[in-house]
Amino acid sequence: MKNFIHFHDVSKSFGMTKVVENLDLEVEKGEFLSLLGPSGSGKTTILMMLAGFENATSGTIRMDGERIEDLPPHKRGIGVVFQNYALFPHMTIAENVAFPLQMRRLGKAETQERVARALDRVRLGHLSERRPDQLSGGQQQRVALTRALVFEPKVVLMDEPLGALDKQLREEMQLEIRELHRQLGLTIVFVTHDQGEALTMSNRIAIFDKGRISQIGTASRVYDHPENAFVAQFIGETNLLPAKVERRDGERLLIDLGEGARLEAEGPAGLEPGASVMLSVRPERLHLRPQAESNAIEAGVDDVVYQGDHLRLHLSRGALRFVARCERTAVPPALGSRTWLSAAPADCAVFPA
Repeated sequence: MKNFIHFHDVSKSFGMTKVVENLDLEVEKGEFLSLLGPSGSGKTTILMMLAGFENATSGTIRMDGERIEDLPPHKRGIGVVFQNYALFPHMTIAENVAFPLQMRRLGKAETQERVARALDRVRLGHLSERRPDQLSGGQQQRVALTRALVFEPKVVLMDEPLGALDKQLREEMQLEIRELHRQLGLTIVFVTHDQGEALTMSNRIAIFDKGRISQIGTASRVYDHPENAFVAQFIGETNLLPAKVERRDGERLLIDLGEGARLEAEGPAGLEPGASVMLSVRPERLHLRPQAESNAIEAGVDDVVYQGDHLRLHLSRGALRFVARCERTAVPPALGSRTWLSAAPADCAVFPA
């Protein structure tokens, strides 16, 4: 694989407001990259600059080695899928899908062949003569996706494409997009604020905060090894607790959480005794134990919530609050009882406060 898209030192401002700042980002050919972040973090603006709908304030954008900042959108070879589908209501489904081919002046026979093949691929061939308002939301989104793919673009950009669908349809479309990505070898840049969606679909995830990349890596990397408190808290659920470093022994830290609670953790260089830190441990990495053992904290059981495939436990020790998860088949401790929470040092991430 090779780097196919390259943002180099790209910034974008709207008036006095800088929404993207000094972005350096590379996308490999055939990659599924998700841009994940809260509203206002700059991810959609990045997509619009790549598509040509917004101009960068500074920096360069290259595709396949060529600068594209001055190319109009229709000459970039990019397909775009929006959340609101953007289908033409007065056209049939076949006419909607044919539109980008007609704009590129393909012959009638080839256009009809491509449209038929593309609609059959997403199992909509039998609906080709219907209009958009005669389709379900999921079907309309498949038409929008097909229209973006039919002219064989170099890159497909998706801006919150599944946000308007209900949970079941959204999960079905996630599988469908993943399958198309594998079948066609597409390069996809996918914008979402849904952490689960990004974890499910991506080769890599770039997590944005205030116009900058906080971390980029595989789904397992950013989830299991967050590099800062923002990433730990934003992607998935975590127990994020203020603490102090009590002792350092190589890479191993002894963390004082207050309330008489201490945990060993693995932390970055530069954190010395007395440093204020944040400790992060995922709920599923906290293990309930009936008695004291290495690297464990005693806590009281405040609530046990049944959530279908697992049990969610709320626990406390003085002012400290914890959330833990266990299998639905487990016998949870009784409300008001005391239990021990154990965590491996490698599962406890420590960040500067």
